[in-house]
Amino acid sequence: MALMSQSWCLGAALVLFCGSSWPQVRSALAPENEVPLRPTTWLPEGKLTSITLPKGRTRRLYFTLKKKAPAMSVTVSPCDSPIEWGLAARTLKDKPLKSLQWSTKKSTPEVWWQGPGTEEKIHSRTSNTVDTYRGPSYPHASIYILRLRSKQQNTRATVYLHEGLGPSGIFPLLPADPRVHTLGVGMTSVTLSWAPSASITSLPQTQKSYEYCVLINSQKNYQSLCGAQEDTRKEKEQKHEKKERKRRVTVWPILKEWWWQQWDTYPEPQSPTSSLTAESTGLQCVCQGTESVCTISELLPDTQYYFDVFLIDIVNRTSMAYKGTFARTHEEAQPAITTLREGELRWVTFPDRHFSSEQFFSFRPRGWQHSGLLTLQSCSGDEKVKVTVSSKGHVLTSQAVGGDLVHIWLQGNPSYLIHLEREATATDQLSAANDPGLPGGLMASVKMQTSSAYHRKGVPSLPSTLQIKSFNRLRGCNSVTLAWMGTEERSLYCVYSRKLGIYEDEAGGVAALTAPCLGPESRSDTERVLCKYFQELNPQRAVTTAVIGGLEPGMAYVFDVYLMRRWGLPIKYASKMVKTRKEC
Repeated sequence: MALMSQSWCLGAALVLFCGSSWPQVRSALAPENEVPLRPTTWLPEGKLTSITLPKGRTRRLYFTLKKKAPAMSVTVSPCDSPIEWGLAARTLKDKPLKSLQWSTKKSTPEVWWQGPGTEEKIHSRTSNTVDTYRGPSYPHASIYILRLRSKQQNTRATVYLHEGLGPSGIFPLLPADPRVHTLGVGMTSVTLSWAPSASITSLPQTQKSYEYCVLINSQKNYQSLCGAQEDTRKEKEQKHEKKERKRRVTVWPILKEWWWQQWDTYPEPQSPTSSLTAESTGLQCVCQGTESVCTISELLPDTQYYFDVFLIDIVNRTSMAYKGTFARTHEEAQPAITTLREGELRWVTFPDRHFSSEQFFSFRPRGWQHSGLLTLQSCSGDEKVKVTVSSKGHVLTSQAVGGDLVHIWLQGNPSYLIHLEREATATDQLSAANDPGLPGGLMASVKMQTSSAYHRKGVPSLPSTLQIKSFNRLRGCNSVTLAWMGTEERSLYCVYSRKLGIYEDEAGGVAALTAPCLGPESRSDTERVLCKYFQELNPQRAVTTAVIGGLEPGMAYVFDVYLMRRWGLPIKYASKMVKTRKEC
């Protein structure tokens, strides 16, 4: 024990005797795992410095200026949270002792801070955007202290120190009006514009070193590109959160995290938009050079988007944010749906013959059975028209509509959506110029009628043939006899007559025959000569006749028979031309 005491006293004496030479020996032999109580962070000049800011903890950066530096500027760029920061100059009355400066438990700035002296506040600000202090240097200042603090959350900030007069030139310049304007909004696109930056307009030879990048998302506007990158990083971490929970938790990761928070790191700046384009799932980033007008396409209809414009300095890898905007894209164009009334006869026209067109209709049958009948007939044989009937989003039937009547039985649904679509053909452009249209100036393509049929169990029966027969032996000078097939259902049959002129008669009367899709509603009442009810339970014997009188001798007449029904369109028989006798 006595020997150990003598050795300790001898070591202490050597320390006191060689006090002046101790700093050199101490710095050379300092163990790597020995840490000062207050970590020191020096702020270098002319270099971007990234610093972490734990919530509620004040971080300090220290720097000194050259003796001949007339002015300085300090730029602080918050990342994703507002921060409080202040700049102060500290002047010492007496220089600290060298032995205290090289104490193993106190860093140099801490010794200066604790020593006797005065401190003058230069600047103080709370902001979530880039903020720059510019001012003269303090000749008597021993050291400058930059304090930063985040009250809301753990975050990061970038600091840049510039010595001298004028701007540092490392950050791009924003225009006097840094707002992003919306020029136009569409269903899937938005056009934006903004005032150009003086960094581009005043230095055309360096335009290649700048570019505008537009950030699009559906959550919020970002005050900085770093904030968008931080959200991207958090989103990526959340994806692996479940996997991380399964791993065994030890004390070392917690200690390691605490340890690295005590020290400041200086990562090399990366490409400002690299992390966004590589990792982002909820963000879109479009970079387009130096153009100050941009159209963003491939957006979703009826969705609100937020747009931020960032001016990127490619050389220095810095950015400045314009004041973002937001816009909501338009809704998808909903097709106009026309409601069909009970028993309504409707002409469906397609005005443009050169392109495909479509129309939508809705029908609600009466009665609790929800039964109805849809009848359609095309009025132009060269056109391709398709009808699709659906209910509650499910397609019930889809078929082509031609010159013959199409009957579609509706049953079991309270409402139906009827979709008529005309498909353009290769001959449409040629036929459009030569087709004079239907009588009366109508350009009808499809004739349609819907009726509730709550007493029926299916589609009405049709005649076995739609041909009209005339009897030569019963043909007189003032009358003719016609016959046609009927059905087993009791229905009304009406006969219409039209006298042909001399020239129509010589042409054979074929061109004068009535268009097949025109019904009795298009005929004059003076042309109706007969209406009668008929019914025959045996379809093979369902033949009815009619004698048409009051005719002129030796004249040609065109006769039309219509089957008038309670449900569906009237059925037109094939027109029949008959000529009365000249002499009887």
